[in-house]
Amino acid sequence: MPETTAAEPLVRIEDLDVTFGSGAHATKALSQVSLEIAPGESLGLVGESGSGKSTLAKAMVGAGPITAGRIVIDGQDVGAAGRGGLDRTLLQMIPQDPYSSLSPRRTAGQAIAEALDPLRADVKKHRDTIVEWLERVELDAGAVDKYPYEFSGGQRQRIAIARSLCIRPRLVIADEITSALDLSVQAEVLRLLAALREELSLTMLFISHNLAVVRHVSDRVAVLYHGELVEVGEVDQVFRTPQAPYTRSLLDSVPGGPGFILRDDRAHDPRDGADERTGTPR
Repeated sequence: MPETTAAEPLVRIEDLDVTFGSGAHATKALSQVSLEIAPGESLGLVGESGSGKSTLAKAMVGAGPITAGRIVIDGQDVGAAGRGGLDRTLLQMIPQDPYSSLSPRRTAGQAIAEALDPLRADVKKHRDTIVEWLERVELDAGAVDKYPYEFSGGQRQRIAIARSLCIRPRLVIADEITSALDLSVQAEVLRLLAALREELSLTMLFISHNLAVVRHVSDRVAVLYHGELVEVGEVDQVFRTPQAPYTRSLLDSVPGGPGFILRDDRAHDPRDGADERTGTPR
């Protein structure tokens, strides 16, 4: 686990406010959110729908408003740069929906080639690199020339992961990337992501509504409730001794009950398989 105090944070979010609308119709989506992510760290961000998770992700990639505060990633102020001014290698987002994130008119090879070379998307020129990344996400070389309809949801999400990681971004944001998958496929994707994180020393913000899922790919966890950060801590600490009542309610809501999710299973490699009762990685 990375030492969060040993290096300058790669990501610093300072007193972030996001408000939609104005006057009597104003809605505050985020309030005074402050977070740091160290190089090589995976931070899990959890909260129910409407808690502000996706609003934060959009603000980080320059696709959403920042009312107050700031977001600095690798020394670059996101609010000052805006979406068009951000370096592509600064951060990439793995999309939530594997069915809509890939163009039906582009092969898997074309999707990855476009990430590698947006101007030309030359599959022939980059074929070796494309095959390398497909193999990294456990797809064979034959996938290069196949279209999205020829893949399952889990396979499409693997292609989306390869497309996001192939340019080696400094930060990866994974926003609910397993929510559209069934439990057994979720386990496979989480196992793959854990292996890639170790291999590539990824810095990652992993967003989910499910603490049990976050536990297997995160070093620390931050809990959002109605746009406010109510708890931040090491994953094991938060699971064993949650401080906020809302965190406890999230833990209690996981299928299998608190006895299942609070057991000491972090010592097991998430690549070892899935729990037969829930499909959650062991």
